[in-house]
Amino acid sequence: MAVRRSDVVETDADDATTVPAVNEVRLVGRLSRSPESRQLPSGDEVIQLRLVVRRAPERARSKSAAATSETGRAARAGVDVIDVSCWSATTRRSALRLAEGDTLEVEGELRRRFYRVGPAVQSRYDVVAGSVRRVKA
Repeated sequence: MAVRRSDVVETDADDATTVPAVNEVRLVGRLSRSPESRQLPSGDEVIQLRLVVRRAPERARSKSAAATSETGRAARAGVDVIDVSCWSATTRRSALRLAEGDTLEVEGELRRRFYRVGPAVQSRYDVVAGSVRRVKA
């Protein structure tokens, strides 16, 4: 869901009006590899997916600039590769029925996870799936 500038309500700290926080993600893309199951030290299981999602065409470019790149070749749409985690029993079951190349719709929330790599703390973003379903391409 896109947020337009006209949809944003600004408030002062003293104002009793609050804007509810929204963390909703809806993705439609292709599964780049088979789902992977991980057993955590806590005993919990998580199914991880990697979704390839085509980017929307850039709106800022002119039609002629979007049609060709600097080398004169036709410009290609970019893609993003997004990690998706399935924690609930329902989403894990749905994910395990999928195969590489399937087209999916995933709805969920964006999360930032922190972890240690040696002495350094790293982070990454992933989508925690609330629903996963196969769609026709």
